[in-house]
Amino acid sequence: MPKTPLQTSDPELYNILVSEVSRENTTLELIASENFVSYPVLEMAGGVMTNKYAEGYPGKRYYGGCEFVDEAENLARDRANQLFGVEYSNVQPHSGSQANMAVLMTFIDVGDTILGLDLAHGGHLTHGSKVNFSGNLYHSVSYQVKKETGRVDFDQVLSLAREHKPKLIICGGSAYPRFIEFEDFKGIADDVGAFLMADIAHPSGLVATGLHPSPVPYCDVITTTTHKTLRGPRGGMIMMGKDSGNPWEIVAPKSGRLKNISELLDSAVMPGIQGGPLMHIIAAKAVAFGEALQPDFTVYTQQVVDNAKAMANEFLSRDYELVSGGTDTHVILIDLSNKAITGKVAENALEKAGITVNKNMVPFDERSPFITSGIRIGTPAITTRCMTQDDMVKIVALIDSVIEKPDDEGNIVRVKAEVNDLCSSFPLYSELRAQY
Repeated sequence: MPKTPLQTSDPELYNILVSEVSRENTTLELIASENFVSYPVLEMAGGVMTNKYAEGYPGKRYYGGCEFVDEAENLARDRANQLFGVEYSNVQPHSGSQANMAVLMTFIDVGDTILGLDLAHGGHLTHGSKVNFSGNLYHSVSYQVKKETGRVDFDQVLSLAREHKPKLIICGGSAYPRFIEFEDFKGIADDVGAFLMADIAHPSGLVATGLHPSPVPYCDVITTTTHKTLRGPRGGMIMMGKDSGNPWEIVAPKSGRLKNISELLDSAVMPGIQGGPLMHIIAAKAVAFGEALQPDFTVYTQQVVDNAKAMANEFLSRDYELVSGGTDTHVILIDLSNKAITGKVAENALEKAGITVNKNMVPFDERSPFITSGIRIGTPAITTRCMTQDDMVKIVALIDSVIEKPDDEGNIVRVKAEVNDLCSSFPLYSELRAQY
């Protein structure tokens, strides 16, 4: 096959790629669920393993020629197990949502009751939202946060659990800025005889480095994405601290042997909800997990948290209302109700100024999810660019300037120029910039 550069073979898409490289370099990426992977992760994700079909699992594939992708997947699993201190991991889910789907399919039956954090209070679509499979296939009940504190209302969780007797309780969220109280959830799950699932998609990198409590001692099963604070490629993962025989007494059809829960989870992923795994992404996950095992990753995640706290304090000093009053993690959820601006308007104005955030509902929000009263901000991506607390103060000042005058085009142009200057001091992907 002749080597034809993308610029020649598909100039239209080449120009789109160049534009995206430029956008990432010249904007402040503050979406809490986004990050920048390392160049080695990027290299592996774009490598030749994308060519290989490998349905099944290492040593048990339905295709030949899998010896090297088997090695890559085994490395990913071994590194994940070491990183999180678990006995079992499945690195094949294409996303966190698919990881969550596989867990629900394994641990409960369609129609069973699940208990998860309300989407409007910081939960995730897959924790029981009515617009998602989790709310359609299962009877979902939602707990909330306390209005006074912005933290999970455990009295309500216990009351709902005793009333509805869920088969599975989900802890974790998508816009929850505080530590997840795994031990408290465990007590409630034990009280009603429910399985406990932790979704650590957001704080997984902090969990891996000990900056966030670990769910491993308390939860039956754990899911995560592999990007966000973990700084790997887009994808999902399932883990268990300990494997064991399944409590539903499902046996292997030929031998009659009691299957382990890990076997059921593997089957739920493939062939249950997926076919061929993305071997280039699994290999890239292995690279990212290897990076996360290095001492400098702990330094990085500590800076992520330090930056978030510095940013939160600066917002508070400027009379912004933060859900829960601050943050323990990388996430800041801002209620803009006292600023006479909606989340949608703020998001659009900030994007014009080169600052990327996402509009987000806040607890007890009276606006629709398309408008919202808040915005969500995170520090993983800007920390990857080596920004520190002093830079957070500058960024908050720029954000505040736009939010105070969202219709002032001259001010937006000025802020964008300052954003460009700041970004130029922290270049991203110099290898790609030289190429494109």
